[in-house]
Amino acid sequence: MILTKLIVESFRQSLQALRSNKLRTFLSLLGIMIGIYSIIVVKSAVDSFQDSILNGFSELGSDVVYVDKFPWNEDGEMNWWKYQKRPNPDIDDYKAILKKSKLSEAVSYTVFQGGKTIKHKSNNVENTFIMGVTPGFEKIQALEVKDGRFFSAVENASGSDRVVLGNAIATALFEGKPAVGKEVKFMGKTYQVIGVLAEEGESMFNFMDWDEAIVITLSNLRRMIQVKNNNNIGEMLQVKAAKGVDLNDLTGELAGIVRAQRKLSPREENNFSLNEITMLNQMLESIFGVVNTSGFIIGIFALIVGMFSVANIMFVSVKERTSLIGVKKALGAKQYIILTEFLLEAMILCLIGGVIGIILVFFTLKGISAVSPLDLFMSWPNVMLGLVSSIVVGILSGIIPALQASRLDPVVAIRS
Repeated sequence: MILTKLIVESFRQSLQALRSNKLRTFLSLLGIMIGIYSIIVVKSAVDSFQDSILNGFSELGSDVVYVDKFPWNEDGEMNWWKYQKRPNPDIDDYKAILKKSKLSEAVSYTVFQGGKTIKHKSNNVENTFIMGVTPGFEKIQALEVKDGRFFSAVENASGSDRVVLGNAIATALFEGKPAVGKEVKFMGKTYQVIGVLAEEGESMFNFMDWDEAIVITLSNLRRMIQVKNNNNIGEMLQVKAAKGVDLNDLTGELAGIVRAQRKLSPREENNFSLNEITMLNQMLESIFGVVNTSGFIIGIFALIVGMFSVANIMFVSVKERTSLIGVKKALGAKQYIILTEFLLEAMILCLIGGVIGIILVFFTLKGISAVSPLDLFMSWPNVMLGLVSSIVVGILSGIIPALQASRLDPVVAIRS
């Protein structure tokens, strides 16, 4: 009951302080607003970026090992020449893993090349990329086929002229009409459409833009271009772990298989890298950690300025209400009552500044999201961080004025 009265009285006094000198109070709370804004807007932006990138990484698969010549957990520029000299993963590596691996559920070797034009009658789409895939690709990538189907075992083996289109390509070529069963032309050949992928949508962090993809079987693509030792194509060798298999065990098995396939002696180091998504996650966490810390430091300096400003308001408030404090103490108010009243008042003032800062963050993120492909959001943990920070600043800025008020002699205070 007493605490409720104290909160109500402190809230009333805070509003009175805001009304009595609006400019002074606004300037004092400006530091709180800027500090909370700096901390929360940076943290929300970093969280949004991290969430978008991790969603992009989810396309790559958290239970997948990638055989590549470059490691993902090192700065490639430092040892670029060393890694550049390594051979690219190729069809022979794929066949060796497919034949010998006991810990994998699926193995896929993919070749892709950009800058292709695809046509249907008078419609065409330029600058698409073509992908030649092996069986198992759809299991690893978990692609969703909206219309039609993916390649059958017979089509993979025979390399038949069948194609699966990205959603954007199908929409542009067929103007929203059904695409399955129709014919398209690219690279001088005619293909029948057997499937259309589900729309992926725009995102800055889609590592593979499936909406713009032309997918055919690798056996078909190898008839048109030389795959092995071709520097004009991209290659990707993926191995998905079987259910219940630890990635470390799979990595160890793959290292042995690829070393044997490439005939490396026991003394020779690996001329390939085995990468996992966790490597990228660790790199991102360190980068985002630095950005978060920078935003936090900027916010702390602004909060310190705001804290001294609020403390100044509280000292003025104590001076203006000295006689009232004396009356309260003469009527039996304990020191902790006066202390709590002024502390709550300082906390409420800082909370008002913090809430305004959080509201500004919300509208800033919404505005950026509306005019850019970035999907920025403010999570409840970040909101709570802003509110808790405001309360802490309120306690720190109000503790000395509150102690001063609680220790006033009632007789001296009434006479002042």
